[in-house]
Amino acid sequence: MEYIVINGQKRLQGKVDISGAKNAAVAIIPAAIASGGVCIIDNVPYIEDVVNLTKALESLGATCEYKDNNHTLIIDATNINTHILCEKHAKNTRASYYFMGALLARFGKMEMPMPGGCEIGARPVGYHLRGFELLGATCTQEHGLVKIEAVDGLKGGTIHLDSPSVGASINIMIAAAFAKGVTTIENCAKEPHVVDTANFLNKLGAKISGAGTGTIRITGVKGLKGGEYTIIPDQIEAGTYMIAAAITGGDVMVENIIPKHMESLTSKLREIGADITEGLDCIRVQVDKPLKGCDIKTAVYPGFPTDLQPQMAALLCTASTGSVVTENIFENRYRYAGELRRLGASTRIEGRSIVINGNYRLTGAKVKATDLRAGAALVLAGLAAKGETKISGVEHIDRGYEDLEEKLRNLGADIKRVGKDV
Repeated sequence: MEYIVINGQKRLQGKVDISGAKNAAVAIIPAAIASGGVCIIDNVPYIEDVVNLTKALESLGATCEYKDNNHTLIIDATNINTHILCEKHAKNTRASYYFMGALLARFGKMEMPMPGGCEIGARPVGYHLRGFELLGATCTQEHGLVKIEAVDGLKGGTIHLDSPSVGASINIMIAAAFAKGVTTIENCAKEPHVVDTANFLNKLGAKISGAGTGTIRITGVKGLKGGEYTIIPDQIEAGTYMIAAAITGGDVMVENIIPKHMESLTSKLREIGADITEGLDCIRVQVDKPLKGCDIKTAVYPGFPTDLQPQMAALLCTASTGSVVTENIFENRYRYAGELRRLGASTRIEGRSIVINGNYRLTGAKVKATDLRAGAALVLAGLAAKGETKISGVEHIDRGYEDLEEKLRNLGADIKRVGKDV
C-alpha cells in the first residue's frame, strides 16, 4: 500500500500541461480492434486504466507498443484471434465494456464477464445491450457473463436511448460502424470523448456524422484501415488543476486544453469569485480573495460534469458561504463526504444533494480515497488543509491522473508518495 502525503496551505503558481483525455483513450483503444491495420494513437495518457486496456488487447492477440515517453501507443490488432475477453481483464476497469461493441463489430459475437470499475453507483449495461439487439444481435446475461451474437450479421436501425448514456452511445456507434445500412442513435450523449471516438473511427474509414449533437448517424462499412490519431486533452484533469489553483488561492496557467470544454466549470469558478482568463488553448485561474459558495447540479454535457463534482465540493468546503451540490448522474458519489469531515469540513447528505457549510478551516488528517474522483477531491482538500494530510487508496487516483504529484510539486505543492511503513 502506498500513500500520498501533503503538507498543505502552499499557494500554487506556474504552468501545468494537461495529458490526453482518459475518457476518450479508454474508448478509442478498444475501438482499434475494429481496424484492419496498425493504429498509432498520440497524446495517450499513461495511466492505470490505459495500461490495463492494453493488457486486455494483448490477451486477445494484439500487439501494443509505447513510444514517445509512453504517450504514443501503437496497436496492431491484425492477429486478434478470439472474441472472448477473460475475467481478469474485464474486471480491471469499467471501460472494458467497450470491448463489447468492438469485438461484436470484428467477429459478429463476443463474450466477457461484467465489467468492474469505481463503485459510484449503478452503471448498468442495459442501454448497450438493447442497442445491440436493435442492430440484430442476441444478448444474454448469465452466471456473470455477457454473451452477444449477431448470427445473420448486424443491420442498421433506429435506436432511441432513454438516457444519453456516454458508454452506450460510444459502444453502439463502434458496433454500428460495421452494420449493414444506416444506424441512427437518438438522444445520444454529446460529451467531447464521444466526438473524439467518432473522429477516430472516421479517420480509419468509418462513416459517422452528428457526433456532438443529440443524433448520430452511422453508415456501415465493410472494414476499417489503420491510421494515426491524436487524442483530445483531458477535460477532467484540466478542471482538477483549475480547482487546485482556486482552493490554494493560487495563480495557475492550465495549458494544452480546449477552453470550450471547460465552460461549465469556468462559469462556476467565476461565480464564486475566481479570476479566469482564457487563451486559445489555455486558461489562467487566479484567486487573491475569499471565495463564496454556490449551488451546483451535475448534468450531461454541456452541463456541469459529474466527474468534477467531488473536486468542486472540496473547494466549496473552503468558501466563505454555504453551498448545495446535487448529483444527478450517479447516486453513490458522496462517499468522500465523510473523509472531508475528517479534514474539518461541515457537510451533510440530503437525498441526492450534499449541503456544505462554508467558512470552515480544513486541517490535515488520515483519509482514504474510495474512487478516482473522490481521491482527487481529497488531494485538493489536502492542499488547502493546515498541516499534514495522508491519503490511502491512491491506486484509485492512478487510474485517471498521470504524474499527479510531480505536476503539483512543479506548481509549488508539498506533496509526495510514500510506502506503507510511513
